[in-house]
Amino acid sequence: IVEEVVESGPPKGVSSGRGRALPFSDLKSKSSEVKPRSKTGISEFDRVTGGGLVKGMALLIGGDPGIGKSTILLQSVCALAKNGMKCAYVSGEESEDQIRMRASRLGLDDAPVQLASTGNVRDIIASMETDDFDLIVIDSIQTMYVDNIESAPGTVTQVRTSAQELIRIGKKRGICVLIVGHVTKEGQLAGPRVLEHMVDTVLYFEGERGHPFRILRAVKNRFGPTDEIGVFEMAEAGLVEVPNPSEIFLAQRQEDVPGSAVLAAMEGTRPVLVEVQALVANTSFSTPRRAIVGWDMGRLSMILAVLEARCGLSFSDSDVYLNIAGGLRVQEPGADVAVAAALISALTGYVIPSHTVFFGEVGLAGEIRPTMQMELRLKEATKLGFKEAICPANPNKKKEYPQGASPIKHINDLMSRLQMEPKGMVAF
Repeated sequence: IVEEVVESGPPKGVSSGRGRALPFSDLKSKSSEVKPRSKTGISEFDRVTGGGLVKGMALLIGGDPGIGKSTILLQSVCALAKNGMKCAYVSGEESEDQIRMRASRLGLDDAPVQLASTGNVRDIIASMETDDFDLIVIDSIQTMYVDNIESAPGTVTQVRTSAQELIRIGKKRGICVLIVGHVTKEGQLAGPRVLEHMVDTVLYFEGERGHPFRILRAVKNRFGPTDEIGVFEMAEAGLVEVPNPSEIFLAQRQEDVPGSAVLAAMEGTRPVLVEVQALVANTSFSTPRRAIVGWDMGRLSMILAVLEARCGLSFSDSDVYLNIAGGLRVQEPGADVAVAAALISALTGYVIPSHTVFFGEVGLAGEIRPTMQMELRLKEATKLGFKEAICPANPNKKKEYPQGASPIKHINDLMSRLQMEPKGMVAF
């Protein structure tokens, strides 16, 4: 005898009652005008968010412990409160006195910011509905809990439910919700991935412990460009914005040392000049070492293979070390030519002229592929006193090259510019 269960009625989660028809509207309407943004006055923070905060915006910021997440949010909230916005700072990790001590150390204790120390989402929502807040900070989402869920704070269910409820009431009442999120040991935001899908903007705070600079990077932004960065310097008075990071990253560069090349990189819409350092040394191991800081290991292996196969250079019996000076992590493929130039210089001992910058993508056949925003890179290099830019050839033959550009089409052309001749196989 086999029991057969006959399912009747709607699936779980949907009541048997009939729904109501939704009131649809046109794509273009009078209410679709661009809403004004609330600027914090911290230009680097405003740049990353796309020009300021939007009414009803949900922003998630993550980073390593102690890197400055709470500091930058407290500075931003105090600046907005002084401009007339009604702001609240809710912490589930610190007491109100601890927040006051930090604000006093930063010189912000006179800002009219409302403080609360709790992790109960029900109480926070009740305060958001009764008080006319314009902005609220939740520090952090891993300490929040919904009291009708039995799991502990920080679990997947609690994090997802707490964030969903806070974002829902924020959208409903037009309150900007800034959420601090913990990260795992790999540097990713802890909790369910759906947390990043629910918010409008996701910011990552990056930086090395030994460097005073902090990089605020936007990896998702519904109200502005992604991959935008803001550069800050950690000081006694908190995080100080760095308006021209290129000068900072190149301040300690040694101009007469082999293995040093300047890269004109693009971080979002901002051109940034950084130093690429390479060191090639004889190995004492059976398998040569490949160590890299600030770039992709797989891409370094590809550049080494192209230099060996297309230019006849040999790195198989040498240790290779590569470093992006200043603590910045470069993610764009336009750094290939600068890395190749630094490796060639380190291997041969040739010193690259100090007035030259590099950018461009290298293909497996050795060809140099074009990169985006060529004019902005050259403009930034010219502003800092560089006279020559070794860059990809322009695919648009009708368009003239900007002043100072030295286009190359193949990796062998790079060797020729560095006063070297190819030793082995060339492109087919």
